[in-house]
Amino acid sequence: MKLAKYLFAASAVALFIMFSACQSSVSETVHLRILHTSDVHGYVLDSLPRIAAYAEVCRRELGPDAVVLTDGGDVLQGHPTAYYYNFVDTVSAHIVAATMNRAGYDAGAIGNHDIEAGHPVYDRWVRTCAFPVLGANVVDEQTGEPYLKPYVVLEREGVRVAILGLLTPAIPNWVPRNLWTGLRFDDMVTSARKWVPIIQEREHPDLIVGLFHAGIEEDGGIQTDSYCENESRLVAQQVQGFDLILYGHDHRRHMEYVPTPSGDSILCIGPTSTGASLCQVDIYVQKDRRGRVVGREVKGSILDAREMDEAIAGHFAATGTSAATDSVFARFAPSSWFPEARQAVEAYMHEEVGTFATTVHERDAFFGPSAFMDLIHDLQFELSQGAQISFAAPLSFDATIEAGMTHVTDMFALYKYENLLYTMRLTGREVRDFLEMSYDLWCNTMTSPDDHILLMDYVLDGGKRLGLKNMAFNFDSAAGINYTVDASKPDGQKVTILSMEDGSPFSEDQDYLVAINSYRGNGGGQLLTQGAGIPLSQLPDRIVASTDHDLRYHLIDLIRRKGRVEPRVRHNWRFIPDEWAPAALARDRAILFPKNNNKVQQH
Repeated sequence: MKLAKYLFAASAVALFIMFSACQSSVSETVHLRILHTSDVHGYVLDSLPRIAAYAEVCRRELGPDAVVLTDGGDVLQGHPTAYYYNFVDTVSAHIVAATMNRAGYDAGAIGNHDIEAGHPVYDRWVRTCAFPVLGANVVDEQTGEPYLKPYVVLEREGVRVAILGLLTPAIPNWVPRNLWTGLRFDDMVTSARKWVPIIQEREHPDLIVGLFHAGIEEDGGIQTDSYCENESRLVAQQVQGFDLILYGHDHRRHMEYVPTPSGDSILCIGPTSTGASLCQVDIYVQKDRRGRVVGREVKGSILDAREMDEAIAGHFAATGTSAATDSVFARFAPSSWFPEARQAVEAYMHEEVGTFATTVHERDAFFGPSAFMDLIHDLQFELSQGAQISFAAPLSFDATIEAGMTHVTDMFALYKYENLLYTMRLTGREVRDFLEMSYDLWCNTMTSPDDHILLMDYVLDGGKRLGLKNMAFNFDSAAGINYTVDASKPDGQKVTILSMEDGSPFSEDQDYLVAINSYRGNGGGQLLTQGAGIPLSQLPDRIVASTDHDLRYHLIDLIRRKGRVEPRVRHNWRFIPDEWAPAALARDRAILFPKNNNKVQQH
């Protein structure tokens, strides 16, 4: 009995000692904050001054060494500012690098639209960035080694933070090979499995952060036997060792805790685009008396511009100062950021191009033939070498070009991306199958006159509001042929091609020359591969001709030479059945564009 009491007392003492040891093992908690942008798309002079100012507030709150600023790629495309320094002024310091340096970025990843700018542009940008641009799976084909720095290790507040950069491997589906000569893009999961153990063995980091240019939803992009476009969640699920994944590419404001192979979870977080929002991740690293990490807590949030502005204003209110009297904050005033560059870009954007006889609205493109899209078709026919058919899709959703003199800035509304123009050889059957997939993404299958005619879902405002279910830049219409789209027919049976646009017969067995942009011609959107059934490896053999500059460059040149363009609607296709389509189109137009819905297409 005495022995039992003794053993019980000894066990209690042991448990108390163990509990006390656990309680006292944490001697220090280090608070780090990681700020993350992605898909800024050239809006550097508009958004980075605010990002930089907010980062400075965080440094003052937590300490200058406690804040890490990262970017997830796609900064070199999407705005005239980037285009001007990509292709017009190639001598001055690149404004994207200069602004990111001034904002104080610590690491960046390369994006697919950065690769799209071509070797001379992104190589120049990488050289002039004061921070490492990462891409472990962007591999030099000759050496087999990463073309870019694969990772970086930052020592912050005594914590070693390793950041591994990865890029979506789907580049060959979008970007012509000559723009990434000598490179290959390896699978992200495979690359992460390779590099995480290397980082752990070489660097002994306290934290490993993934900095990825790839979306979160694997079924939301291209999937082939070789790779998946959006692998950020897959990496978290399949590769052990990450403490946080920062991602971009899908322009989706989103965060979630993803289960890992060990059974715990990891935060995956991504912002929207153009610097309109900022991911903020607060990491609390717990250390014992020997300085060893014994615990981590990761909390994420996403701030919009208003919240950043409120935090900046709150800082001044708390300190009793203002931006005007704070010598450090004076350099964050947007007007002080590279005024010479602003003037140069403004002058370029306001260069006259030509006169538009009528106003054109991109919104009309979703409901049938439109002057906006048919203008692009007309120009593609003129730029191509003998094309009989043209494919094109709306790229900006709701752009408008007013009648009268247009300027370079309007051309960015007319054509958003730096695609080349291809002339490709397709069979008539491939043309029809291409359009079938396009309209399957675009058009609902109606079973009654009260159904939507466009394929919509509750995808806006956190699932509260109807919007287009799929990306509009995959809604290709055609010119050069007459056809109908029957919304009452099932997918794969909606399109009926009646004839060539001049009334001559159309044959599914005949070859046709098709004007098409390089994104689509390289497999983007899978309309040629999954839709038309052409193997990806065979697409280069179908290219008959290509422009030497991007399509917008040639559109500007063509309109300047014309002096005046008269947009017109070709009226070569329509939605049917006639008893249902007009009313359904009117209802869906009111849903997609509830304000100023009186805009009508110009004829």
